Amino acid sequence: MSFVTADLCDRFSGQENFQIAEPLFRHFGGNRRFCGRISTLKVFEDNSLVRTALEEKGYDRVLVVDGGGSRRCALFGDTLAGLAVENGWRGIIIYGCIRGVELIDQMPIGVMALNTHPLRSSKHGEGHRDVMITFAGVNFKQDHYLYADADGIIVSETKLD
Repeated sequence: MSFVTADLCDRFSGQENFQIAEPLFRHFGGNRRFCGRISTLKVFEDNSLVRTALEEKGYDRVLVVDGGGSRRCALFGDTLAGLAVENGWRGIIIYGCIRGVELIDQMPIGVMALNTHPLRSSKHGEGHRDVMITFAGVNFKQDHYLYADADGIIVSETKLD
């Protein structure tokens, strides 16, 4: 991966369907730069669908999870990060919290989340998959492309690199 989000902004920011996320997220994981086609989840304090998605082959995809911005529990942790690495996911964006960050930071995956929280989420199997989700001023849609690095997150309808 040789992209830099600042360079992508310089080249493509005037184009339609090019979005830049508000700077809300912290970086975790061993890969601070990642990109891929988007898969989406909309959940609230329940990570059952997160596990279900990560059990599937990622095929160089990025899982974007709208957790409603909740800071009352973690939707993702080191066990799920290991599953994501094993199945070829490139990165995870969590609009919520994660846990187990010391172990996640040693894994070859990119993770961005609002913050950390030690409490695990509930597991009721509730939520929606592959729907458009909106947070940080961006509409995340299935099969659009996400680029993330130390400068931020970019989403484009088309592949940019």
